[in-house]
Amino acid sequence: MSLRTVLAVAAFLALATPVLAQTAPAADPVAEAAGAEAAFEARAEAFQQAMGTMEGEMRTALTAAGADRVKANADLDAIAARYQPQADAFANDLDAFITSQLPVMPPEAQAQMAQMGPALRAQITGAPATIKAGLIQQAAAAAPAAPQ
Repeated sequence: MSLRTVLAVAAFLALATPVLAQTAPAADPVAEAAGAEAAFEARAEAFQQAMGTMEGEMRTALTAAGADRVKANADLDAIAARYQPQADAFANDLDAFITSQLPVMPPEAQAQMAQMGPALRAQITGAPATIKAGLIQQAAAAAPAAPQ
């Protein structure tokens, strides 16, 4: 998972938590919101770990492919495809979490969350491809220049 995605999710949680604490009318909704937040944070952590594992697999595949960029690209595509369902599932988790939190937020916070949600979703679902592209770019920058 890119650092930007993790920070965006963390920013959402930081924004949502004080609003929930201030606007919740009774103890049960607060406890429920805190439980939902904790569950979402656990899913976010698991997703981040999965993306780290995927990145490691991709680095290994790049090393194994050596100078064969066609093989490297095909191998990275296969790895990204294996992890894409996790990215899609976490994006769905994010959508559900945002939807569950919106009713207890003030209108201005609801508007912010409604605007941030699609961008966060796009970052999350795009994480496998983004990580792949970053690794390819790093490999290209580290490759020795071809003789002219």
